Amino acid sequence: MFDTKIAIVLRNDLLAWQALNVTAFLTSGIVAANPTITGEAYRDASGNSYHPMAIQPMVVLAADQETLRTINRRCLERSVEASAYVEEMFSTGHDAANREAFAQFSPDDMKLVGLALWAEKKIVDKILKGAKMHP
Repeated sequence: MFDTKIAIVLRNDLLAWQALNVTAFLTSGIVAANPTITGEAYRDASGNSYHPMAIQPMVVLAADQETLRTINRRCLERSVEASAYVEEMFSTGHDAANREAFAQFSPDDMKLVGLALWAEKKIVDKILKGAKMHP
């Protein structure tokens, strides 16, 4: 149905609130960077308007830290830009502090807790090898 795939990969040891928070942040990055994946506004039977959402489903996967690093490396090797969230961002309170925390790390030493990507389905499937469906 779609030639592309949106995937979010979360570290498999996150608390429920952390997984939900990271998923929301990563998804916002994918949508912001790719406005063509956003559909039209929704309207209910009374004519009230609701925000548009992504036009295609998203898959949420889980992986350990090393697999997340491998997935990140594959994204970089294939020039597939991803949204990324590191553990240190849980202790910040705003966007500028998040960027400051993120900038302290290279891909090899990031404590990744999540990645999200959108690309051609075949490429995404190869990049995500080793990740499992989120429980």
